[in-house]
Amino acid sequence: MYIAMNRFKVVKDQAKAFEDVWLTRVSRLDEMAGFVVFNLLKGPESEDHILYVSHTVWATKAAFTAWTNSEQFRAAHARAGDENPRTLGHPQFEGFEVVQTIDNPRLRAAE
Repeated sequence: MYIAMNRFKVVKDQAKAFEDVWLTRVSRLDEMAGFVVFNLLKGPESEDHILYVSHTVWATKAAFTAWTNSEQFRAAHARAGDENPRTLGHPQFEGFEVVQTIDNPRLRAAE
């Protein structure tokens, strides 16, 4: 598995507008082979920003790379950077190969 994350430092008074962009966009992630799950995370507040993280899980790093080179990626990011700046600088990308996963067996038993 591969986890791709982008960290965004969102200007405090732009947080609602930032969330609205994500909540109303058509991601097209579900069209991609190897896509597992996406989460938009809202983190701690600093003096000048709120930290947000886009967190996507992929079956493989190759599946993630295929997404970044796809027409679906270009379409999903067509509005990126529109209007006034909502973030302090560009997002910071972090990619991780999963080394270990521990599932909660009690959750599987409840299904």
